[in-house]
Amino acid sequence: MDRFDVQGGNPLKGEVHVNGAKNAALPLMAAALMGNGTTRLAGIPDLRDIRTMSALLRELGVDVNRTPDGTLEITPGDNGRIEAPYELVRQMRASVCLLGPLLARRKRARVSLPGGCVIGVRPIDLHLKGLSALGAEIELEGGYIDASATELIGSEIYLGGPHGSTALGTCNVMMAACLAKGRTIIECAACEPEIVDLAQFLTKMGARIDGAGSHRIVIDGVPELHGTEHQVIPDRIEAGTFMVAAAITGGDVTIRGMRTEHLSAVIDTVRRIGVDLETDGDTCRVRAPDALTASEVIALPYPGVPTDLQAQITALLVRAEGISVVTDKVFPDRFMHVAELSRMGAQIRKAGSSAIIVGQPELTAAPVMASDLRASAALVLAAMAAKGYTIIHRIYHIDRGYGRIEQRLNNLGARIERVQEDYP
Repeated sequence: MDRFDVQGGNPLKGEVHVNGAKNAALPLMAAALMGNGTTRLAGIPDLRDIRTMSALLRELGVDVNRTPDGTLEITPGDNGRIEAPYELVRQMRASVCLLGPLLARRKRARVSLPGGCVIGVRPIDLHLKGLSALGAEIELEGGYIDASATELIGSEIYLGGPHGSTALGTCNVMMAACLAKGRTIIECAACEPEIVDLAQFLTKMGARIDGAGSHRIVIDGVPELHGTEHQVIPDRIEAGTFMVAAAITGGDVTIRGMRTEHLSAVIDTVRRIGVDLETDGDTCRVRAPDALTASEVIALPYPGVPTDLQAQITALLVRAEGISVVTDKVFPDRFMHVAELSRMGAQIRKAGSSAIIVGQPELTAAPVMASDLRASAALVLAAMAAKGYTIIHRIYHIDRGYGRIEQRLNNLGARIERVQEDYP
């Protein structure tokens, strides 16, 4: 197991390019299972989660290869395999988005209940509700979801939950509905850019989808889909993380290859905290001020501030003058990073679905433990801003969602070393 040794106190300066979006790539890979022929997905990042999804697809008889230029070539087999095993599914929650494609293409799916990061209760009842509305028979037994349907039939489906819409649930139902008979209408659909990217990809495969990006998506089922070519969208969470990295270290960083329109709420929030942001097309220059300003931030479904950037923004506000409040309306328990930031001298108190932060100009290095993907990123950001030498354990989480993060930050002036730890 690896750790990061981080020497703090170095402002980041230079340019960085954003990779393809992990949260878009995983549903695209699952959807490729439904096509006849080979699909080529360009810009897919080389991440642990991508390798896990590739292994799951191979387990299902799908041929997956990465070309030298980074394109994934996916060719579905027709061997009837329908089980996504626990050993792989437990590694990431996005594995559940295989349910819809398997059910639509092979009429049955047996998928282990998902794992991934420990960021609070995240039931998949809306996924199952949507697939059941399409005619699937679903049983939960032995930690597995067993779904079957001789034929899927279009239906009107409401996918709203106590914390808003469900992104992966929208993906699952939309994919299954593409091969259902008749029309499906999804109300209270998720609006994230990753949903739009998936809909555009499915349309290239021959699907008929209208309304993606709004709360009402209409899908008219077709008899079959075919392989196609597609470029994944840039990773808005990675772009936002680099924004915060520049700001928290007192740096000056230009981020290229992003889609600024996907980060409007984040850009507004970071500006309110006092950071100078200049946007121009697919580029954003981030220049840190002499002092950061306290703020109130609420993580919401898109187009709000993403829950996947809540931990990073919390780390930034630790250094802001005054009292800040960060609330997560998507995953109210997603504050595992608070205790570790406190070890570095942060003054944070969790209250329900919020963190109350008393800002201070300086953090102090300490040994900390990463608990999940985005908390890992927050700890790396805090460590780069802290005085002294921070050791971050269990960094395998960060490899799930950020490609060579330490090398890319080091290219901007950070001092991060990856060290392999040996445990008895």
